[in-house]
Amino acid sequence: MKRISFLATFLWGILAWTGLAQEPRVYRAPEFDVEWSKPSRYPDRIVLNLGEDPAISASVTWRTVPEIETAFAEIAVATGAPKFWRNANTLKAVTTTFDGSKIPTAGFISNYHSATFSDLLPDTVYAYRVGDGKRWSEWIQFRTASRSTTEPFSFLYVGDTQNFILELWSRLIREGYKKAPDARFIIHAGDLVNNAHREQEWQEWFDAGGWIHSSLPSFPVPGNHEYRPLGEEGGKKGIRSLSAQWNYQFTLPENGPEGLEETVYFMDYQDTRIIGLNTNVEHEKQAVWLEELLSGTTQKWKVVTFHHPLFSASSNRDNTELRELLKPIFDKYHVDLVLQGHDHSYARGRVSPGENTLDGVNLRDRTGTVYVVSVSGGKMYGLRPNAWDGWEAERDRAAENTQLFQVITIEDNKLSFESYTAIGELYDAFDLVKGGEGPNQFIERKQEAVAPRRFNNTIPYQDPLPDAIKNRLQKRYPGFEFDGVAYSKENGVFQYQVKMEKGNEEVELRLDADGTVLEEIRKKD
Repeated sequence: MKRISFLATFLWGILAWTGLAQEPRVYRAPEFDVEWSKPSRYPDRIVLNLGEDPAISASVTWRTVPEIETAFAEIAVATGAPKFWRNANTLKAVTTTFDGSKIPTAGFISNYHSATFSDLLPDTVYAYRVGDGKRWSEWIQFRTASRSTTEPFSFLYVGDTQNFILELWSRLIREGYKKAPDARFIIHAGDLVNNAHREQEWQEWFDAGGWIHSSLPSFPVPGNHEYRPLGEEGGKKGIRSLSAQWNYQFTLPENGPEGLEETVYFMDYQDTRIIGLNTNVEHEKQAVWLEELLSGTTQKWKVVTFHHPLFSASSNRDNTELRELLKPIFDKYHVDLVLQGHDHSYARGRVSPGENTLDGVNLRDRTGTVYVVSVSGGKMYGLRPNAWDGWEAERDRAAENTQLFQVITIEDNKLSFESYTAIGELYDAFDLVKGGEGPNQFIERKQEAVAPRRFNNTIPYQDPLPDAIKNRLQKRYPGFEFDGVAYSKENGVFQYQVKMEKGNEEVELRLDADGTVLEEIRKKD
């Protein structure tokens, strides 16, 4: 009897699954109430940033309602004893009011509070908390950098967060923290959000990272989505402005070119100089500053991060002006690693080491600057079909339709780079080794990783259209190509939303589940 019952249940399960599979799955995106992103009297959006010298300085920033006009940060050397706080110092925070009431997507008036911890001890675990004297955050720990030039350390790097932030980026950043729990900081290579001034998206970013933001220092640079028109007047004139929240919610080193503070800056983490650029504005000004900065450094390793890649990963993109401006500087001063975003796919490659290669050395084992483009959020683009051909650079590894984070470890003369998927699979790896005055030795390790990921061997990114419906539409609209398909369901009724293009012509269609055209809109550029 039990066997018959089990068999019936099993067959019913197959039939039910088959029936459900006949109707495509419609994704139900979360909705966020306006109240959700409002500040309160309690500290929120707590984020930690490092100073120019992270062995002795760090800064914390947080948000409250404007009624909290006075705030404090307390910090102490952390020990195993629960009352380590007896040795804490209290600092009065700098408080500024952010008035987003005149920005349609911001809306709120908030107070942001910041405190900079200075004269810290190197290579020491500290605990801090923030509040107004009555309402406090938890005690949060971080470690300062060592003064040793050979002490190993790791850091994380991620490309664009931008879309589906709370939905999908949360799993990525949490997996990154699990993979490298001792990482000392995280580089965000721009496009942290999609709409620069939108409070909801910043709330998603802070919630997705949660306490990771307050304990793992962030090193962010702005992307093009951090620059959007501010208000109606800016929109009419097409003037893009830096995210209204940026300078309020981050406390970053102010050691960049005048007028670009907290978007262009650097820090020296042990024997590594980390430089952040802002590729949205004033490129020439930054190039002069960058050359001065690189020419004067004694750090062994040089890492530069910015948003728009010199060697694009995705189709129909090429930042020629930026490449011609910056690459000669990177070549001249032997920058080791460049970390970028923007292209919503993954590419890693390198350029020639130039004329510094010793006779008899295999060029495959030596390298100039290594360039990486990565994406951490849920928005995906296709790869450039011909890789980096024509750019005097070689692309060694690439991916489509895959969320990735990177762990970079530096130990004396060796830099190890590892890229991981959102479920912790090793996707790419290589090592750089310094020896003498010549170019870096390059050790390829991608053979240790999983097979390449592309759109054609992963779960479809775009909503697919059944072949029968696709063939019918191609006959009805000869010469048109499909530009996008989206599923929708309103009042329980399933529909397809289809876009097709031919030259400057575009047709938008609404179809029922059988592919019958319910609505047609034709457009011309």
